[in-house]
Amino acid sequence: MQQKKPLDPLRMPEMPSDDEIQARKRLFVGLILGASGLVCLFFVLLWIVPFVGLNAIHPYAPWIWGLVVSALVSVVLWASLGLVLNITTGRSFPFFKRQRGMTVKLFLPLMTLLGRALGISKERIRNSFIKVNNELVRSEAKTYAPQEVLLLMPHCLQNSRCDHRLTYDIDNCVRCGKCPIKGLLELRDKYGVHLAIATGGTIARRIVVQKRPRLIVAVACERDLSSGIQDTFPLPVYGVLNLRPHGPCLDTLVPFPQLEQALRRFLDPAQLAEIDAAAQSKPDKPSKRSRPAKSDKPSRPLDADSGQIDKTDEHTTPTSA
Repeated sequence: MQQKKPLDPLRMPEMPSDDEIQARKRLFVGLILGASGLVCLFFVLLWIVPFVGLNAIHPYAPWIWGLVVSALVSVVLWASLGLVLNITTGRSFPFFKRQRGMTVKLFLPLMTLLGRALGISKERIRNSFIKVNNELVRSEAKTYAPQEVLLLMPHCLQNSRCDHRLTYDIDNCVRCGKCPIKGLLELRDKYGVHLAIATGGTIARRIVVQKRPRLIVAVACERDLSSGIQDTFPLPVYGVLNLRPHGPCLDTLVPFPQLEQALRRFLDPAQLAEIDAAAQSKPDKPSKRSRPAKSDKPSRPLDADSGQIDKTDEHTTPTSA
């Protein structure tokens, strides 16, 4: 039996292909259309069922109730149309302003119920929801100053054998490189954003209240990301799925290229240019091993024939030329 090679915490495993990403989006579109159809059917039934009774109250009562139901059906269909157009085109239309709120508050619970009835796992639905949420956040085309962005990380990124407590002060990390925290600290120092680690939803909400960011870039699993997106709405959250080579909640990893790409997408272009210029002009620090040892004593000349230290000049004083 071959022994598995140890995993590099800073190395990103193979990312999903474009076909897999498109498949996730198609799943969301299908579920959103199915959920909106169920809502419309419910409203229609609300009109049909009491039709006979309403007619007894007033001759126009059924038609008035029918107009109300038609208006509600039109709102749901309008929101669904705007959401589908936003997903397929990647653009935010001015007449569809509330599609992210409709997705987070209404469609996700309905999609979960519909998916369960169709035998679709919660993980697939949440994965699709996170993908679409990211599309909606990107389509708003907003940029932020570094101090307005919060990188929110789960505690399972920390090495399970580490004794340092990072939840309340992430700078307690000694940057040994045995987990992704070192790379995250380097990202924070490079771009000047906030960085925090949360052990659960309560601490995550406390961190958001303390930092008051305008954008959150979060790394977590499907369950934590989907619930976090719902809890922090209307604050925009861009979700990056963590990597779980050892299973859930144990020594998870971060896809650093994807995380940095998302971070650069939302930072203000002018400040991002200054950050890049500062990073290019900063000289590389030589490693400690390559530095020559300092000595207060001048070096002694070697005798050319024997290779031994020449001591003839040890007690002589140089004369001026």
